[in-house]
Amino acid sequence: MNEAPPPAHTPTRGERRAEAREKARVLRESQRKKERRTLWIVQGSIAVVVVAIIAVVALVLTNSVRPEGDGPLNMASDGIKIGQNFEAVATPSRPAGARPIPSEPNPAGVVEIQVFVDYLCPRCAEFDAENGELIRTLIESGAATVEYHPLSTLTNLSAGTRYSLRSANAAACVANYAPNRYLDFHEALFVNQPEEGTPGLTDEELVELAARAGVDASTVTLNAVEQCVDDLRFRDWVQAATERALEGPLPISDTSVESISGTPAVFVNGDLFEFRYPFEQSEFSQFVLEAAGAEFATNPTPTPTPSP
Repeated sequence: MNEAPPPAHTPTRGERRAEAREKARVLRESQRKKERRTLWIVQGSIAVVVVAIIAVVALVLTNSVRPEGDGPLNMASDGIKIGQNFEAVATPSRPAGARPIPSEPNPAGVVEIQVFVDYLCPRCAEFDAENGELIRTLIESGAATVEYHPLSTLTNLSAGTRYSLRSANAAACVANYAPNRYLDFHEALFVNQPEEGTPGLTDEELVELAARAGVDASTVTLNAVEQCVDDLRFRDWVQAATERALEGPLPISDTSVESISGTPAVFVNGDLFEFRYPFEQSEFSQFVLEAAGAEFATNPTPTPTPSP
């Protein structure tokens, strides 16, 4: 005979109240967790938005309040002008993106020679080898000034090392810290010019050339040049100056030429020297005489004068 199951337990009033309170507690805890998750999500989203706003504001301020020292000293015209005693004309630095200011015109009878170069450009080196001594003679005698504009038109032709850009930056570093040694450094860069398609000179070798060109190693000057070369300090300026030369207008007074198409680009008193290749000093000498005209012929200082 089977025994009947015990009767089911009927919760007392107190037990029902306790159970209800527990359910309510669990529900409240679940609701609080949900609210905390929602708060965390909202706070996280706000933080991301705030960080993004700060980044945008910082970028705007950085671009709108750029320091006035982006470009090198003594190259306000995007070039460095060298006159008698081989001394550079001092000019203030300008922002990298600022439009260049043409150099002050020479006195009557003093020829203005301007040369746009890329220190990886073989023909630039050949022009300098053929005519550099003539230009030196004209400067020394007071018959001319020369203004060199370093560009980076061949940056992609140095096995990934950007030698064209690095060498132009090194030239700007020398112009900034040791401007009166620029002409010697300019010539050293061409004498030691690497071939296109090779890595080119290292930064250390560029600094060594600067030292050999007379940048004083006994002072902080050479150290400053070395840091400037290592940091590619004037990279933005070199790139901007290159674009300006290729797009125009050129920072040359009294020229009808809007822009250059390649290097070397040589101007005498604003007239473009349309050279034949290979270079001959007699051709450039004749062009200088023709561009200078009667003023050059009557200038008492140019001794010796260039021979046609």
